[in-house]
Amino acid sequence: MSVGLGWSRTVVHGGFAAALLMMGIVSGAAGRWVDRWGGRNVMAAGSLLLTAGCLALAAADGIVAHYAAWLVMGIAMRLTLYDAAFAALAQWLGPQARRPMAQITLLGGLASSAFWPLGHALAGAWGWRGALVVYAALALLTAPLHLALPRRDALAQGVAHGVGGVEATWPIGGEPLAAAGSPRILAGALFAAMTTLLNFLNAGMSAHTVGLLAGLGLALPWAVGLASLRGVGQSCARLADVLWGGRCHPLALGAGAALLLPLACLAGLWSGQALAAALVFVLAYGSGNGLLTITRGTAPLVLFDHRTYGAQLGRMVAPGFVLSACAPVAYAAVIDHAGAAAALGLSVGVAALAFAAALALWIGFAPGACRASTKQ
Repeated sequence: MSVGLGWSRTVVHGGFAAALLMMGIVSGAAGRWVDRWGGRNVMAAGSLLLTAGCLALAAADGIVAHYAAWLVMGIAMRLTLYDAAFAALAQWLGPQARRPMAQITLLGGLASSAFWPLGHALAGAWGWRGALVVYAALALLTAPLHLALPRRDALAQGVAHGVGGVEATWPIGGEPLAAAGSPRILAGALFAAMTTLLNFLNAGMSAHTVGLLAGLGLALPWAVGLASLRGVGQSCARLADVLWGGRCHPLALGAGAALLLPLACLAGLWSGQALAAALVFVLAYGSGNGLLTITRGTAPLVLFDHRTYGAQLGRMVAPGFVLSACAPVAYAAVIDHAGAAAALGLSVGVAALAFAAALALWIGFAPGACRASTKQ
């Protein structure tokens, strides 16, 4: 796109940053829409918007049209990605939505593995505009898939009769851990802080992992190969959660997963001296990030009333979308002025703060979770 339009990479990538900002702006409203109209309808509408956004981006020749298309896709992404799906599952299944959430992220984690090579091949064959037209067609095909989802009342009736195979060995049902008052405010603040920090960290690391490894001394082919293993760690951790994660309370799992991130980034500081350190870095970071994607959806199930899950989650994740739009630029500035080690040091600090928030949630609201789980 940069070559074809004659624009700088900053201008081109600025469109994606604008989409992330739009996701933050509409996040609260999107959650309320799911609560009011149901996940199947909202996600189907998001598919149509995503189709329109891809077509508009394919046709854009000017900066205004380019950014307008990305703003449309920002709304569409908020209506179709994990947070919308989590809200739909919470609406249908209540506290029993944990395992389906993990199953969705297990498959969703393979998206970049499949679509980055596909996009590269399409762009090579038909140009970036042609690739976007194909993406628009694929987005359109997801609309009937979303509409094929059962309605809220039908699925809830099936769950009441034991249909669906969803289960958890940690206690479900009962009153939320932070139902109202000051506990709800504190839990909401801690959860919002954790997700905001994690979104910033993930956006920065996603954009610069290869550059960081290369800047620390790895040859570029090794940096690219090792960085791709992050998805392996992510998918393996999610598979483990699908198989055995029901034995651990979501808040305990979140604290443990968050601990992996600063430890992984610390190991990454020695990537240039030891290949094993780089391997530990990408696998541990991927594992922690993969599990935290799940706990971002499951922790609110035990903390808050699942009947208002969409609106509650929408408000809490909104700051993360806004801040994540700044992360790639912030990391680039740190790398340019202080080097890759300093940028990885920034990651250690951000990850440590996220772990502190996750640990505070566990200690403050479910300190006996692991003990209760192991006795069952």
